Amino acid sequence: MQNNIRDYILIFSDGACSGNPGPGGWGSVVLFPEDQVQELGDGEKSTTNNRMEMTAALEALKYISSRSGAVHFYTDSTYLIRGITQWIWGWRNRGWKTANGEDVSNRDLWEEIAQVIQARGTQGKIEWKYSRGHVGTPGNERCDRIAVAFSKSEFVSLYSGSLKNYSVNLLEVPADTSLPEMRKPGEKKEAFSYLSNLGGLVYRHRNWPSCQKRVSGQSGAKFKKAMSASEEVEILKSWGLSPHTEIKEG
Repeated sequence: MQNNIRDYILIFSDGACSGNPGPGGWGSVVLFPEDQVQELGDGEKSTTNNRMEMTAALEALKYISSRSGAVHFYTDSTYLIRGITQWIWGWRNRGWKTANGEDVSNRDLWEEIAQVIQARGTQGKIEWKYSRGHVGTPGNERCDRIAVAFSKSEFVSLYSGSLKNYSVNLLEVPADTSLPEMRKPGEKKEAFSYLSNLGGLVYRHRNWPSCQKRVSGQSGAKFKKAMSASEEVEILKSWGLSPHTEIKEG
């Protein structure tokens, strides 16, 4: 494995939830400049996917709180990145209200993450980087496996040791870390697919009539529209299925 000289702490994190709300888990991997790796993770019996994404970030930042220096933080949660870098200022100014006057969800975690970041000061600047989920980025994939296992109350052996003995290439990071564009209010986007689930056998349909034909009148059938490939994975998780479940073309 290539050994790059770095002057920053590298972090990957991810969250998972079977149902939303439902049993959830989170996972983080921290790589220090001296090539020491620490995996972190845990689960909760009833939570949401967003809370697990936030908890993964919070626990990783708390773990490195005694270490100064820059941080490169990779996450596949646009909610987390936009929340902590953009939206939080407006929420605070409005007394933790959204632009629509509603209470901000997950305020407790937002406040705690902000406090941990503030405590790092200018010498511990965090660069938030978007890592698209389930496209093969090793650090993201490892965090996902940790999070999913904890969400299912499975045993997870968390690694702690040298990078040279670690099976995951954390230095393989995505080249493009830009956030996907947000949809404008009222803007409709064409569905990526429609998923149908009959007894654990999942089909991908390119239009609603095709999906409807399969599930109509079928007891226990599940179906849902997906707006992206990564959302398909989240749907599988919400159905209690593995993110690597085979999806047949319908």
